[in-house]
Amino acid sequence: MLYRKFGRTGWPVSEIGYGMWGLAGWSGSDDAESLESLDRAIELGCNFFDTAWGYGKGHSESILGRVVRQHPAHDLVVATKLPPKNFTWPSRRGFTLDDCFPPDHIREYAERSLENLGLTRIDLLQFHVWEDAWAKDERWQRSLEDLKDEGLVRAVGISVNRWEPANVLETLKTGKIDAVQVIYNIFDQAPQDELLPLCEALDIAVIARVPFDEGTLTGTLTRESTWPETDWRSTYFVPENLAASVEHAEALRPLIPPGMTMPELALRWILADPRVSTIIPGMRKKRNVEANIAASDDRALDAELLEQLRAHRWDRTPTSWSQ
Repeated sequence: MLYRKFGRTGWPVSEIGYGMWGLAGWSGSDDAESLESLDRAIELGCNFFDTAWGYGKGHSESILGRVVRQHPAHDLVVATKLPPKNFTWPSRRGFTLDDCFPPDHIREYAERSLENLGLTRIDLLQFHVWEDAWAKDERWQRSLEDLKDEGLVRAVGISVNRWEPANVLETLKTGKIDAVQVIYNIFDQAPQDELLPLCEALDIAVIARVPFDEGTLTGTLTRESTWPETDWRSTYFVPENLAASVEHAEALRPLIPPGMTMPELALRWILADPRVSTIIPGMRKKRNVEANIAASDDRALDAELLEQLRAHRWDRTPTSWSQ
């Protein structure tokens, strides 16, 4: 495993981290299997773990806390997220800070997350949705500063709404944010336009989420793929999205180098960008952990291939189903 500096915090973090949404709320999740996979990730050098209260109303946090307590000798970075008070993902234009993150709500859910984790401190506490219109509202700033002053939180981050990488730029300029989490993959290249250059200039850590485009870039989806009604993907991969996603994935197949899988290509494309601090693929099975972490070997994609992949940028705008 290779490590990168986590922005101005200076923390060394594994360039392949662990996204924990799939451990709660997705079909097929199994706690015993999740714990085994997390143990294997730590054994292979992974030290960055991203969860949220919204992942099973704290269930994913509880799993992570258990794992962290079982590995006291490892310096593991715990990142979690505050749910919006109105429990609406993503936020929408017109939502106010009082709708989503009034000070008492920030305090309440920071404490709930600490209780779920069973830890005395959260390394990175992130807002799970955001509107840049809230940038200059000092109430959220003071709330997070109080938590940091009390030693309950080390750093503050924002998880940017899907397909809205510019909806955080003014907030980052306040100097109050240490990390930003954004969808960044072969299709979603828009963060390169404004967000990543600003993060580089301000030394803000970048967490690349959804590296496989919710499964599209695993190359395993077909136009006939289905999920249980309780699985989030059943509402995301509506027919028009599923068909378009499969079409875009199939267009990539001729570019996959011999001996490489599509998921490996997806990870190596992101790793080619030094502005990314860590990638957080969702992983539930040990074989996925081993395959994803194997991409952290300093073997870069060649410049010609990177240029060809630029042409696969797929700009999308939020819809009723994009969540």
